[in-house]
Amino acid sequence: MSAVWSTPARYVAEPGVSAADDIVDNARVRPDHPAFARLVDGTWQSVTSKQFLDEVTSLASGLIAAGIGPGDRVGLMSSTRYEWTLCDFAIWTAGAISVPIYETSPPAQAEWILNDSGAVAVFAENDRCAAVLDAAATSPGLRRWQLDRDLDRLAAAGRTRPAAELAERRRMVGATTPATIVYTSGTTGRPKGCVLTHGNLVAEIRNVARADGVADGVLTEHSSLLLFLPLAHILARMVALVAVHNGTQLAHTSDLAGLADELPRYRPTIILGVPRVFEKLYDTARFIAVTGGHRHLFRAAESTAVAYSRSLETGRPGLPLRVAHRLFDRLVYAKVRATLGGRARHACSGGAPLGVRLGHFFRGCGVTVLEGWGLTETTSGTTLNLPAFQRIGTVGRPLPGCAVRVDADGEVLVKGPNVFAGYWRDAAATAGAFDTDGWLRTGDLGELDDGYLRITGRKKDLIVTASGKNVAPAPLEDRVRAHWLVGDCVVIGEARPYVAALVTLDPDGFARWKRQQGLAAAHGVAELLDHPNLVAEIQTAVDEANRTVSTAEGVRKFRVLAEPFQVGAELTPSQKVRREYVRSKLRPEIDELYAR
Repeated sequence: MSAVWSTPARYVAEPGVSAADDIVDNARVRPDHPAFARLVDGTWQSVTSKQFLDEVTSLASGLIAAGIGPGDRVGLMSSTRYEWTLCDFAIWTAGAISVPIYETSPPAQAEWILNDSGAVAVFAENDRCAAVLDAAATSPGLRRWQLDRDLDRLAAAGRTRPAAELAERRRMVGATTPATIVYTSGTTGRPKGCVLTHGNLVAEIRNVARADGVADGVLTEHSSLLLFLPLAHILARMVALVAVHNGTQLAHTSDLAGLADELPRYRPTIILGVPRVFEKLYDTARFIAVTGGHRHLFRAAESTAVAYSRSLETGRPGLPLRVAHRLFDRLVYAKVRATLGGRARHACSGGAPLGVRLGHFFRGCGVTVLEGWGLTETTSGTTLNLPAFQRIGTVGRPLPGCAVRVDADGEVLVKGPNVFAGYWRDAAATAGAFDTDGWLRTGDLGELDDGYLRITGRKKDLIVTASGKNVAPAPLEDRVRAHWLVGDCVVIGEARPYVAALVTLDPDGFARWKRQQGLAAAHGVAELLDHPNLVAEIQTAVDEANRTVSTAEGVRKFRVLAEPFQVGAELTPSQKVRREYVRSKLRPEIDELYAR
């Protein structure tokens, strides 16, 4: 019998709701509230709820003046910035449908998304994105605007339009109206367009916002969020929308290279990231300690942080542990928090498993990482570790309104108001996504324990070795990738005698390793592939991963690749590995791993 767990809904979407309702309500209830922060000439400047609504209204009217009709699809190709969110709300307010495109997408992918969705217009961030669109074979009638130069002109044209026109567009939108078409990452083929309705978005936003501990502790009117993940990804977008609903000040940046400087300047109270972000933060803290001659201090502090966090799940920490924790808080943990700006006490992680030790480390340092799980098809989060109900190593219990079932074969199935309406113009794919009882097949494998979901792998990614052993590659890859020197890892072994792995190096980690070894910075990876100390360091990451599985499932051999994986080739825009592409492109390297 299948295991099932559900959580009662805190909110049920009414027929006439729109994802743009929150900014109207905010401007009415708290017009002078600093809803956003914009970086202008190096200084963060506030944008009030009323100012934001005025900007959205003018831009939406400008879209109508430009001929955008109800239900028209409008592309949005940009990195994370204030104008992304502004355009998203303007498109909805005009009764149109937004179609996000990663700003890293190659011309072929942008072309597919715009043509498949039937977009009539597109916002491009800048000249670079415009050049990508120039190289794409899109419809000749596709209207284009650039965020960095056309918004003022478009908004000015909208200010002369009658208010009744926009009010009528808003009345045409309801819970079943499509709000956005978000294309999947395309790991196994062409991306499919997930149609998310206004009801999907509003139900997700308000059920997350009303979950235990969120509105009164994590995302409040006094909280602030610095968003740096791509808004084309449903996770970042939904967290941003929950922040807007709860009155949390939202700031944007796409300057990942300058993030270490921006976090202390903006000082957010919550961080949104993917596991790699937190791995890099940990690696940086450890590296600073080690190079400063404090290796043993950091190791002791790390062990204490993990022990302290674990004790919170089993009872109250004992006196010796509390004393040690207070000591290391002054010496180490405060410095870790300072890298996040000094005020953050919560972080949210999704997209891949964070790892048990890393989760305990950060909680022990005073930053609780709320790990969750979901898909584009589920409007992002379906489960979440809430502040009051957390079990590190899992992705939490179902959010309000959601139900999770683990089938007999281990596949995780879900139901809820956040589950998408179907794939855009693809009835066959939509029908195949659901079982006969209307449960969405997620393709993820997992286990339920007292309602807490643990993801164990992807159904389609299971490797069957020549001896018939089933191996889930994701847990091994995540553990190897957690090493500071590793960029990506792909575990292989389908119909092969044993499990092996392809490993790329993290550019920052590789530069750090060369300094440790006293090697010249000019040395490339290809020159040092066989360096015994490099091989030994990667072997430690593989050994750590192997300790989590049986001998038959462990990685027996690995190969370090000379080049990192690239978005548009080995990686999707959301940084997921395109396994089939990697296996095809690197067939000679794979065969070499199994050569006698």
